[in-house]
Amino acid sequence: MAQHLSGPANLEGQVALITGGAGAMGQAIAKAFRQAGARVIATDRVDAQELGGGIDYRRYDVTSRAETDQVIDAVLAEYGKVDILVLCAGIIARTPLGESTDEEWDAVMSVNVRGVVNPARKLFPLMCKQGFGKILAAGSIAAKNGGVASGPAYVASKAAVHGMMRWIAKAGAPHGVYANTLAPGPVETAMWASVTSGGAPSANGTVPLGRYGNADDIAQAALFLCSPASNWITGTSLDISGGMWMD
Repeated sequence: MAQHLSGPANLEGQVALITGGAGAMGQAIAKAFRQAGARVIATDRVDAQELGGGIDYRRYDVTSRAETDQVIDAVLAEYGKVDILVLCAGIIARTPLGESTDEEWDAVMSVNVRGVVNPARKLFPLMCKQGFGKILAAGSIAAKNGGVASGPAYVASKAAVHGMMRWIAKAGAPHGVYANTLAPGPVETAMWASVTSGGAPSANGTVPLGRYGNADDIAQAALFLCSPASNWITGTSLDISGGMWMD
């Protein structure tokens, strides 16, 4: 049985819903939250093979509003509430602007933006009504620096996420609902591998801390922003880039 963390990172009694739960970052966040005592429901549109450990996994397409509402209604019926919503579903595209297609833009915006909108617009009013909630979305430093290995569709989609989370933070603050964004730099995941198939540049020359990130780096930042340790933080974008971006 997992040991639950004590102190400000304790999520005992909280219910956390995580999208993108089959990806490396989503899995790491789900496991960290479960270890901290939360009841965790992880979702994705593909099967997840390595979660286990008391994590409730549900398969659905986050781009579908109907499927999103159906899954969240089922979660609420079983668990009675959702305290924490973590939005990790995402895809990347590298195509330069002049060569990009409508289909690529639609696909990226559908997952990266609508995949954030659908769960948020379902749960945000309910969190306001219950007087508490923490919503955390996966953005990117690409939304700030214009991207390095990513194309304009991805950059634009992540900029939209950062902006929407700031709106939620302002609207939710009077009701006890927090909203923040993670802004990771290069993280060694399958998505990162897909955009560096020709070989990633040495971290020694691009990252001041001398290494690329890993999924656990992101999970610990997510745990902080969804725990009582961050109870005076909302509307922020937390850079997790080893010093690649500083503001």
